Amino acid sequence: MDRIFEFLRLLHAFQQVKRRVFANGEDRLENDAEHSYQLAMAAWYLIESGNLPLDKGKAMRYALVHDLVEVYAGDTYVHAPEEERRGKAEREAEALKRLEGEFPECAGLFEAIHMYEKREDAESRFVYALDKAIVPMNLYLDGGRTWRAHGVTFKMVLENKTDKVKVSPEIEKIFYEVLALLETEKDKLFPV
Repeated sequence: MDRIFEFLRLLHAFQQVKRRVFANGEDRLENDAEHSYQLAMAAWYLIESGNLPLDKGKAMRYALVHDLVEVYAGDTYVHAPEEERRGKAEREAEALKRLEGEFPECAGLFEAIHMYEKREDAESRFVYALDKAIVPMNLYLDGGRTWRAHGVTFKMVLENKTDKVKVSPEIEKIFYEVLALLETEKDKLFPV
């Protein structure tokens, strides 16, 4: 029972990692657990509804664990100043080592994190690209509130996301459709 409680404490800590994105329609920040759950469900939906030749279970596992290291590394906002973003990879690698040391019985969980980070299979690339594309979709649905609050322009979104979504042709196609929509409403969504 002690180990189960320790793992549940880890998941509670994951719920406490705040992102710099407003929760849709709420005056609070989204947390990593909500983001990861939504990513997993969106991956499932897209794979099934698009009849994509991807393993749903594998994609959902990647989505659920892709940010788990942030329990110890913290979330690094993509549009944060350079000094905040510097060292992200090292912080996350150290956090992963710590997690592996604390939960050695969870080898499959850590194997999924390593596989996601390597992006050697179609599912990991799909989830990585979806992770980059889902934020603009959510911020569009929330009227661009986060972009305006952080001074993020359409050009910044375009420059930050475009190359990242190219790793998955399925997501790249969706992302360009989202970009077209954002561009038609950029005066409303982005700071002037």
